[in-house]
Amino acid sequence: MPDTITSAVANGGADSNIDTAGLAISYADVAGAAERIAGVAHRTPVLTSRTADTLTGGELLFKCENFQRTGAFKIRGAYNAVSRFTPVQRALGVVAYSSGNHAQALALAASMLKVKSTIVMPQDAPAAKLAATRGYGADVVLYDRYAEPPDAAVARVLEERGGVLIPPFDHPHVMAGQGTVAKELIEEAGQTGGPLDLLVVPTGGGGLLSGCVIAARTLNPGCRVVGVEPEAGNDAQQSLRSGAIVRIDAPKTIADGAQSRAVGQLTFPVIQRLVDDIVTVTDGELVDSMRFFASRMKMMVEPTGCLAAAAVMSGKFDVRGKRVGIVVTGGNVDLARFASLVQAG
Repeated sequence: MPDTITSAVANGGADSNIDTAGLAISYADVAGAAERIAGVAHRTPVLTSRTADTLTGGELLFKCENFQRTGAFKIRGAYNAVSRFTPVQRALGVVAYSSGNHAQALALAASMLKVKSTIVMPQDAPAAKLAATRGYGADVVLYDRYAEPPDAAVARVLEERGGVLIPPFDHPHVMAGQGTVAKELIEEAGQTGGPLDLLVVPTGGGGLLSGCVIAARTLNPGCRVVGVEPEAGNDAQQSLRSGAIVRIDAPKTIADGAQSRAVGQLTFPVIQRLVDDIVTVTDGELVDSMRFFASRMKMMVEPTGCLAAAAVMSGKFDVRGKRVGIVVTGGNVDLARFASLVQAG
């Protein structure tokens, strides 16, 4: 953590001294994104659970993006990115690749802004996510994620059809939009009991984590920020440990939204400079969290959405006596798939 982070100044708690020199985004970008998505993205609820607090010894605040439009946080970055298109870019249309949540969000954002969208999705993407993406008006092109990387598949589409590529995480406007998740959570936490001691964020390619850590370091400088990814796909953890981006084979995990092979060229410098740690959880721990959310908090959360909660609930770190923000990223999972997972344990 850079030693330039100091106490919050008087402008609403924001810290103007956070060191973002050379990084893709600053807090001003997150604040700007918040203004653009106002009235488009929901300001999702922050929920608590007495049972979760008793089990962990902490005060847990769950930022429930499973109640967001399209069922996940991705609409924030997608809308922020497409809303900034020039007239020429709008005419070309938008192209993206995604396992589902970014796909749905970008399709909806493009539809709202009257921009055509083409989404490259893996053949094994959840059926509900494929159907929803098509339902929002996108032209879906399928590829085999285990046979080729997504950038190769999307390159073919761009060559054949043209368009403006908006990747799922490695884009400054996407990163800034995702940072509004932490901005809202920290603002609400401050209204209900004071600053957070720890913010825990699911991690795939790092778009959400990088945006959230920028917001956290600015609005809540004393807060530790930890990313969580699936044990089978710990490329971000390896990258943070080694000091350079580590690429891995497509990981096999139930957390389909965190099956990235590497963090981004723009997201990694933010993570490397500002994030405190990255931990991993097993698929079994994700299922335990899915079951907890369903049985105790009465909500359905997809496996990827459970990453942060699984880390806290399984004791990856000691949260006793701490106020902990937990980002719940989404709830897009087939009902049959959800039932089979939670009943298996």
